[in-house]
Amino acid sequence: MTQVALVTGASRGIGLAVAEALAREGFSLAVNGLADDEELASAVRHLSTFGGDVMPLPFDVTKQDEYADIFTKIEANIGCVTTLVNNAGVGVMQRGDLLDVSTESWDRCFAVNAKAVFFLSQAFARHVVDRPRAADVFYSIVNITSSNAVAVATARSEYCASKAAAAMVSKTLAVRLGPENIAVYDVQPGLIATEMTAPVIEQYRKRAADGLTLFPRVGEPAEIGRIVAALARGDLPYTTGQVISADAGMLVSRF
Repeated sequence: MTQVALVTGASRGIGLAVAEALAREGFSLAVNGLADDEELASAVRHLSTFGGDVMPLPFDVTKQDEYADIFTKIEANIGCVTTLVNNAGVGVMQRGDLLDVSTESWDRCFAVNAKAVFFLSQAFARHVVDRPRAADVFYSIVNITSSNAVAVATARSEYCASKAAAAMVSKTLAVRLGPENIAVYDVQPGLIATEMTAPVIEQYRKRAADGLTLFPRVGEPAEIGRIVAALARGDLPYTTGQVISADAGMLVSRF
């Protein structure tokens, strides 16, 4: 049985790198983007070159009423989803003093980074938990959170809070879905060169070189993709609920 992955926020950045890593492993893919635009179409064209089934799936991850239909649509086109990668995320509307954070920025971060993770995972679990499943097929949820689920960035406090919430969502899902043989992982990237971090990437490179990370460099999306592919294949057997700190040792306690 071919494994089928839904990857949210997959039209660029870490999401696209994850989708590519899964495509290389023979997964069929439902590739989510916010809009049915050229960016999503380009991602689908690229992913299709690896030979597997790829379907574009434009939808807003904050629209919970669409989730059930989404999984039904994927199953009708490329098969039942075995792997959910919750990657879609947003940053703050404006960096600055937390005393100036707006309710709009707070609500936006939580809607995408935490609430959508919980309810899309819920819909995925509901879709698969009561149906017959082959014993040799690995089912999993991989949530892409952030090192800011642990480490404070005062200029992005609402982002940090939303990622901390998503990290706890991962733990609660792992506890509930373990008896259903669905593994759950929380991948927490550190300094990664993406479109979202482009405005500050040179600052990140300098801080990494100055010792913020144990490997003195920023990471690449493809490295996160390889981690997620290993998890989705089941290459860490007899594990669930784990946090994978993909941060070059940035959060290792030091004196």
